[in-house]
Amino acid sequence: MSLSQTTITSVKETIPLVGENAEKITTRMYEILFSKYPETKPLFENAQSDQHKKLAGAIAAFAGNIDNLGALSGAVEKMATTHVATNVLPIHYPMVGDSLITAMGDVLGDDLTEDHKKAWIEAYNFLGDILMKREQELYEQK
Repeated sequence: MSLSQTTITSVKETIPLVGENAEKITTRMYEILFSKYPETKPLFENAQSDQHKKLAGAIAAFAGNIDNLGALSGAVEKMATTHVATNVLPIHYPMVGDSLITAMGDVLGDDLTEDHKKAWIEAYNFLGDILMKREQELYEQK
């Protein structure tokens, strides 16, 4: 599976807007996540206080390399390893995705068009599938 050119173009169009608001988006995402899905809070109990900044950087890197995902292989491996160490499971991905897209809408408002929102959902699910596949391999190796 690969991302459509429409999705790639749409995500790239949002890079300046998402980039300048990335920390606001991720801070809001964690507020939504822990409020709406409190069962996820233990997954982050050992996270650094700058976790929202790390996620903001990861989102920016993903958007900037959405047409060259091979450049992110090291970051994907590090994320997957961390996820396995903290017991992240496939059931958590929709919760985070919902929280992230909702946060983007909250922070960006009307600047996040419906087309941009759909593109980010597709891109998030695409990356999530890559991570879940790698995490499954790592869980099986444990």
